[in-house]
Amino acid sequence: MKTNPSQDFVPISEIREGIMILKDGSMRAVVLATSINFALKSTEEQESVIYQFQNFLNSLDFTVQIYVQSRKLDIRPYVALLEDRLRAQTSDLMKIQISEYIMFIKGLTEGSSIMTKSFFLTVPYAPTLNAGRNLSNLLKKKDDITNQKNKNDDFEEVKNQIEQRISVVEQGLSRCGVKIARLGSEELVELFYRIFNPGDAEKPIKM
Repeated sequence: MKTNPSQDFVPISEIREGIMILKDGSMRAVVLATSINFALKSTEEQESVIYQFQNFLNSLDFTVQIYVQSRKLDIRPYVALLEDRLRAQTSDLMKIQISEYIMFIKGLTEGSSIMTKSFFLTVPYAPTLNAGRNLSNLLKKKDDITNQKNKNDDFEEVKNQIEQRISVVEQGLSRCGVKIARLGSEELVELFYRIFNPGDAEKPIKM
């Protein structure tokens, strides 16, 4: 029985300069957002955050997708770092303290599932091309100089449009106390690798 390669089920055709180019010709950029501790805020602060977030959503004239990724925290790199510090210690007192701390960390994490959450927003853009030009065709590698120039011009136009939308998202979320960082090409590849390979060692993406 013939099976299709996994790439056939991934709608991404190319990742270029931090922008995902989908197989249908549309584009996506992804930003990583910080979180806020809503429960620790006062009632007035909570109402302000809700009001600002409502204003942010109402101000958008394009769709955004919010994706929350929950992963079990992999504490092993931190424990390995502590063990390196333990071996480097010359003070018997510090060795005892670090050893007890390592045992505490291991016991804490082994007895419960500590989760880490990452918050992403996907910013889309579907370019409209003139004269029946098809973006998916222009994005294919061609030797023709004119087509290559059109490809680069169209991509730069799309890139500018997406950056403007990201700026709108950044301004709206900053009023809620949330900061964002745009993912580059390497971060996007890493993100989707983790999505399709959930069994691999996990660690949070750093801002």
